[in-house]
Amino acid sequence: MPLKALNRFLDDHGIRYVTIRHSPAFTAQQIAASAHIPGKEIAKTVMVRIDGKMAMAVLPGSLKIDLDRLRGIAGAEVVEIATEKEFSDLFPECETGAMPPFGNLYDMPVYVAESLSEDDEIAFNAGTHTELLKLAYRDFENLVHPTLGRFAR
Repeated sequence: MPLKALNRFLDDHGIRYVTIRHSPAFTAQQIAASAHIPGKEIAKTVMVRIDGKMAMAVLPGSLKIDLDRLRGIAGAEVVEIATEKEFSDLFPECETGAMPPFGNLYDMPVYVAESLSEDDEIAFNAGTHTELLKLAYRDFENLVHPTLGRFAR
């Protein structure tokens, strides 16, 4: 079942979304194949430390993060990939690595790869490795207020 807090948040804001169940998958490409969604439409959340503080970098599942570009976008000195040990306690209701890209619910900034904003819809992990939520990108953007930038390649 998707995260209750996320469902409540979306419902409270009148957001239309679809829950997609799929067989267990752990990488963005596995999820895309299992859910029959193009990899570029899967929004993967990469946890990063920006000048020592946790943040979410959200990019298409088919691309990789460019930390130097993200550092420039964030105006930071240092941007590093966070380890699972560093962030797993921040999302106790989520399976490790399956947190949804709603940093606003966790009091952390969200950076979104510009290319995701070009899609009408995005799909992302809903707290488990067997469920996705799919919703309009515009709704996501209006709720999360991410910083957009070109940091995916």
